[in-house]
Amino acid sequence: MTKENYINYRLGRAYEAFEDARLLAENDRWNTAINRLYYASFYSIIALLIKNGIEAQTHNGVRTQFGLQFVKTGIIDKKFGKLFSKLFDYRLKGDYGDLFDFDKDIVLPLFNEVELLINTIKAEISAPTNR
Repeated sequence: MTKENYINYRLGRAYEAFEDARLLAENDRWNTAINRLYYASFYSIIALLIKNGIEAQTHNGVRTQFGLQFVKTGIIDKKFGKLFSKLFDYRLKGDYGDLFDFDKDIVLPLFNEVELLINTIKAEISAPTNR
């Protein structure tokens, strides 16, 4: 698989996870929708890291590299760094927290933010002036 194919694969997975989150939200499956929103963001960020030759071995490593290489440098708006950190924490809480359930008031507003994050990353990947 070429680097470009792998990047496109990861972006495809991002959009697929995003659509999965929509289906789950339509069925009031809020914790799992959070999980899919996190992974939609995660896959798009992985594509960005791959495009720029940056390796990360763990979820926390992806979060760290995204913050250091793209958010702190101003390439990607800091609101997306905060969003990804929030989703990271929410996913852990939703997947592993006992007796905790998200609701539509928390989850639904995240859809627009995550979609904007993915599209911003896709645009950065496609930009001719990419690092």
